[in-house]
Amino acid sequence: MDNLDAARMQMAFTLIFHIVFACIGMVMPFFMVISHYKWLKTRKPQFLTLTKSWQKGVAIFFVTGAVSGTALSFELGLLWPNFMKYAGPIIGMPFSLEGAAFFIEAVALGFYLYGWNKIPERFHLLTGVIVGLSGVLSGILVVSANSWMNSPSGFDYINGQFINIDPVAAFLNDAWFAQALHMTLAAFAATSFAVAGIHAWQIYKGRNTLVHKTAFNIAIVFGAVAALLQPLSGDYSAKDIAERQPAKLAALEAHYETEKGAPLYIGGIVNEETHEVTHKIEIPKALSFLAFGDFDAEVKGLNDFPEQDRPPVAITHYAFQVMVGLGTLLMLASAIYLISLKKRKWQDSKRYWLYFAVMAPVGFLALEAGWIVTEVGRQPWIIHNVMRTKDAVTPMPGMIYSFYMYVVLYVILSISVTWLMARQIKVLNTTQNS
Repeated sequence: MDNLDAARMQMAFTLIFHIVFACIGMVMPFFMVISHYKWLKTRKPQFLTLTKSWQKGVAIFFVTGAVSGTALSFELGLLWPNFMKYAGPIIGMPFSLEGAAFFIEAVALGFYLYGWNKIPERFHLLTGVIVGLSGVLSGILVVSANSWMNSPSGFDYINGQFINIDPVAAFLNDAWFAQALHMTLAAFAATSFAVAGIHAWQIYKGRNTLVHKTAFNIAIVFGAVAALLQPLSGDYSAKDIAERQPAKLAALEAHYETEKGAPLYIGGIVNEETHEVTHKIEIPKALSFLAFGDFDAEVKGLNDFPEQDRPPVAITHYAFQVMVGLGTLLMLASAIYLISLKKRKWQDSKRYWLYFAVMAPVGFLALEAGWIVTEVGRQPWIIHNVMRTKDAVTPMPGMIYSFYMYVVLYVILSISVTWLMARQIKVLNTTQNS
């Protein structure tokens, strides 16, 4: 494995783990706050029990996200020094603001965790709201930096030099809003279904059902709303990609030939040597309409791009299909939940709770597939149409050992978090509400 492959593997591996920690850290504070608010309004003990249980989960994922995020920030300089040399002055602002949001979140979390019976109740609740809002803001700011890599702006690139730098224009790049919206909804959908699924499993097993049903109902509402809104966000993102990154659009849809009235492929096996896609379902003219709002619009195929500028097609296409397919399953689950609000008898069936327990990992699998589409679909560029990934990697040898070290670190983090959360669930199951 050469340096470039080792660097890519390390970045991919750490992002796959960090995105889970970060999304849970963004979303779980809102569950905690809703439960806390209901406790203040009703004084029902199950809400207090749930709030104090969730606050421990928030603390665990805050610490874990901080560790994995810090490691990731070091990776940018360690693995991609040429990228940071030029990109640092341009996208340094959102990273700096993210650091400020992180510190606000840390201070607010400290007040929240240690403020019980010590500070006014409303102020205590407000600190929880600040934890949630600052977490979402951190995520949006990081996504802004990533979206700049897909839609670079805020500078002039002349003779290999980055000049006339405008950090505000770089922050508010053309891809920022589409990616931030799509990522935020994805974080809420993935985390909500995961949390709801965990509690659904406990209900299925008949453990402390009052608390777990309370938790399920709070989490699934967030998940259902996010999952039903996500297709609108996805459509907006797809249209944005069609305009700015036509090669990525062609790769994620596995279209090799330029054509008007291009069909949409569902499924399909990609042969990158013969440029063919077999075993697919075609929906006539659907891609042209979804990308440009016109059934007869022209969609540029991969064969119209130089071979060295094309993304890897198979992995991009498969990841996109997985993302859309799993997103559809989340929409179906959301519809089932909403219908069950009218047909309450559904919730008396153990199969209902088993179904949502099985759905627990689906959101995060879709989230990971989406990030594969975003990152692999941008290749071979680290800064779209400006700097290639191979030109940004460190010249230092031995990156494979750094990769192994990070694998060990993230495996330890994952085992630790799993053990801590399992312990919290056991404690919650033995808690008596009176």
